[in-house]
Amino acid sequence: MTTRSAPLLSHVGLYVHEIESMVRFYSELFGLRVTDRGRGRTFKNDLVFMSAHPNHHHQLVLSSGRPPEATFSTVMQLSFKAEAIDDLRRISAAAPALGAKRLFTLNHGNALSLYFSDPEGNTIEVYFDTPFYVSQPHGDPLDLSMTDAEILEETETICRADPSFMSVEQWRRRFDNGNAGA
Repeated sequence: MTTRSAPLLSHVGLYVHEIESMVRFYSELFGLRVTDRGRGRTFKNDLVFMSAHPNHHHQLVLSSGRPPEATFSTVMQLSFKAEAIDDLRRISAAAPALGAKRLFTLNHGNALSLYFSDPEGNTIEVYFDTPFYVSQPHGDPLDLSMTDAEILEETETICRADPSFMSVEQWRRRFDNGNAGA
């Protein structure tokens, strides 16, 4: 029997107005490094390829060519996975000085999220996974001034009150069995 695997989402590209200011934003805030840049031969835009990991030539491509009249991005959000809750605090403190706007946080139960707009209005999410699952969409207030232990305790209490609550491990087993959700 042959098993088919689905392609994995690998990277995203954004059209931008000011390519160098966007390179600076993503480099300084997320540690992305320029891996290549140049003008496309077929796709005739200036392109900057960026990555935070040597296993990925690029995770983000910035492309010139965003029309001046484009006042908002049609990309719903770019999401960055954080290693620790403290990463959310650090990025929340650093992002405004680099041009981020409209910062807010949400507790999704399965993740703790910081949202903001990059300098060109693209919505960014930085999230930390929790060991809990509740059906989505789900959003409660998140207070990053609390300790990690307080945040996780509050999150577990909120999740256990939701009828869809289960551990992430239980949800993964359901996913593997073809029963991930709606």
